[in-house]
Amino acid sequence: MAKINDNGTLREANCSEELMAMRDSLDVLGGKWKLMILRFLTNRTHQVINFKKMQREIDGISAKMLSKELKELETNLLVSRTEQQTKPITVVYAITEYGKSVLPVTETLVNWGLSHREKIIEAINK
Repeated sequence: MAKINDNGTLREANCSEELMAMRDSLDVLGGKWKLMILRFLTNRTHQVINFKKMQREIDGISAKMLSKELKELETNLLVSRTEQQTKPITVVYAITEYGKSVLPVTETLVNWGLSHREKIIEAINK
């Protein structure tokens, strides 16, 4: 079980608290695109990433969906949006320090996904 801070005292979370935490996490990170956007930004911390670059490189995401997901990630403090004073104005996106706390989740999902794909291919080829 997970640990929870209860007024300065660490204790084990009960089942309903764990399920609530899962729901909160899925509300913030759920859907088809959010974790992919975060992983994309995590892998490009030394690059200037604008909207068009993201849309071109994240296969299959529409401009409308990318805009919606970026707004939600920004609201949840996982992504920063910076307007640069250029003509025309350029908007740059980056993962925040808080957003980097999701890295272990994405790393685990990537590893599980690679393993799962391998297992399924193996099962199909039997």
